[in-house]
Amino acid sequence: MLWAGKMRLGTFGILLVLVHAAAACEFGPVPYSVTGIVCRMTKPAALLLNQETARVIQAAFRNARFPNITGERSMRLLGKVAYGLTNIQVNGLSIEQSEVELKENDAIHIAIKNVTAFFKGTLTYGYAGAWFLQLFHSVDFEIESSIDLQLNIKLMCQKDQVAADASDCYLTFHKLGLHLQGDKEPGWLKQLFTDFISFTLKLVLKSEVCNEINSLAQMLANFIHDLAANFVQDEDIRLDISLASVPLIKANYLESHHKGLVLYENYSNALSDSVFSPSLLTESRMLYFWLSEHILNSLASAAFLDKRLVLTIRGEKLQALFEMEDTEAQRKAVQMIFQGASYNDSVAKVWSLAHPQISVQPEGTVVKSLVAVEISIFPVEEKPLMVLYMEKEITVTVRAAYAEKRLILHPLDSRSVNDVFKTFLCEFSGFQNDTSVRNFLQTMISVVGIPEVISRIEPTLTSLMNSKGLHLFEIKNPEIITRKGYVIVQLDFSFPNHLLLDFLEKEL
Repeated sequence: MLWAGKMRLGTFGILLVLVHAAAACEFGPVPYSVTGIVCRMTKPAALLLNQETARVIQAAFRNARFPNITGERSMRLLGKVAYGLTNIQVNGLSIEQSEVELKENDAIHIAIKNVTAFFKGTLTYGYAGAWFLQLFHSVDFEIESSIDLQLNIKLMCQKDQVAADASDCYLTFHKLGLHLQGDKEPGWLKQLFTDFISFTLKLVLKSEVCNEINSLAQMLANFIHDLAANFVQDEDIRLDISLASVPLIKANYLESHHKGLVLYENYSNALSDSVFSPSLLTESRMLYFWLSEHILNSLASAAFLDKRLVLTIRGEKLQALFEMEDTEAQRKAVQMIFQGASYNDSVAKVWSLAHPQISVQPEGTVVKSLVAVEISIFPVEEKPLMVLYMEKEITVTVRAAYAEKRLILHPLDSRSVNDVFKTFLCEFSGFQNDTSVRNFLQTMISVVGIPEVISRIEPTLTSLMNSKGLHLFEIKNPEIITRKGYVIVQLDFSFPNHLLLDFLEKEL
């Protein structure tokens, strides 16, 4: 028996071989040594995502391009009978049950039971009689089938990213019935063609459906990779999320390890002494992210080089800074600095003078930076005048949390590395040597200034994460845990159904 599309199947086989040949990524001799980011998905998350499997299978059946099926057979008295099934397409599909199991160091096993599928198309047949009688007919047909589907999806490395191989695919048919125009055709005709085509039809359905599932699995793997790559990129700053080691499949979780190197213009960084070990993560939550301290330091450096660590404060915010307390030192500072200018006609600029240094400790994330503060006033009809400039080494410990779809940064403490300003320049004489005023400015920076800066960072980072689609997920009880040298983010979640559906509709 022959069917159209044979070349397509052969081409797919060649491509599959090439995929396997390209899947061998080379990693260093020390496991996890260059790991900057780890993603662990536990069994509960896999069970949740398996609820979306029905959508993928339905898309695979709908998108499969079933080839025409042709054949012929010699029949006594009737002569040679030839037939062709054309325009085969899915007319209806339902899935009763889907189960997932993680097979350690092997594959993700998905068992889909009782798939009821209806196919429709056109049956054309003809036969030449013994007395040169030729008859040709064309009838509509419907095929009713009941199928069990088993998939063993293996995770591998292809072009330094996670690839899914779903070629280990089996279809078991419990029913395959052919109906011709509502069973109006003679019974012998139905029996004749049912016997002829059932075996070939099973092969075609298995081949095309399994090929389409394999193609969709790779498309989804690429989709998830692109989604993650977009999430960790903002303009010219991005993270290299290529694999640092082979993905793991354990009985209770899936785990992938990524380099996480910061990529920004000519900035370069390397990680060769990662402290990651699988034992650092548990299995009680649905999703885990492990982040090296090295990544946070590199991101801070890239942000500094991109001139993002600059903040301007004016108006009511500036007024709140300088009027946090009603003391003689405060009133003297306001009078000497602003010289009667309104806060709306004044501006404070705060920026980092050097690469911030970040270290992760059990109590939180410690940020150390040399910070400059410049205050300028804009007298009416006069040129802008810088009235105050000072530099200070600041250290602040920040604890992060995520709640109600926003990032919360809480400064636990802030302090100067020493009690003196590294540089202190004032437009007005006598001000620099006034101890009470200098103490007021010191207090203002520590008590009000740093929390103000952090309060500005919170909505900026929240907006950035939401622009990547984080707000679409229902995140439950997230925890951000800091340990010496690394951060762990652990959470439970609900999957946004439309995300996968929109992707499938767009691609197919």
